[in-house]
Amino acid sequence: QVQLVESGGGLVQPGGSLRLSCATSGVTLASYAIGWFRQAPGKEREGVSCIVSTSSSGLTRYADSLRGRFTISRDNAKNTVYLQMTSLKPEDTAVYSCAAVPRFGRLCALGSSADYDYWGQGTQVTVST
Repeated sequence: QVQLVESGGGLVQPGGSLRLSCATSGVTLASYAIGWFRQAPGKEREGVSCIVSTSSSGLTRYADSLRGRFTISRDNAKNTVYLQMTSLKPEDTAVYSCAAVPRFGRLCALGSSADYDYWGQGTQVTVST
């Protein structure tokens, strides 16, 4: 049974940082692509970042608007994927969810949530004074 559990969300001031965690179980993390998505109130879900393993290391992908502020990483031994978020802005406020799909060696997808098979419940991130 595949389970994804997000944590690390909360209230942070503009310019601050947060690190989200996606703890997985029931999967061999090295054989899965993990994506982070977010959904703000009244808006559609959008892809934030994703990571997939290759024979040598890993491939990452970011939404163009977030590149440079967000960093995705994974710890296969802990079955956990992280999303480090810096220089946070009020428009980053959203529910952040991680998702998984079997994938190895090919760039992961960020265009549609339909590209992923398994989802966590999400964690709220609020950027406000």
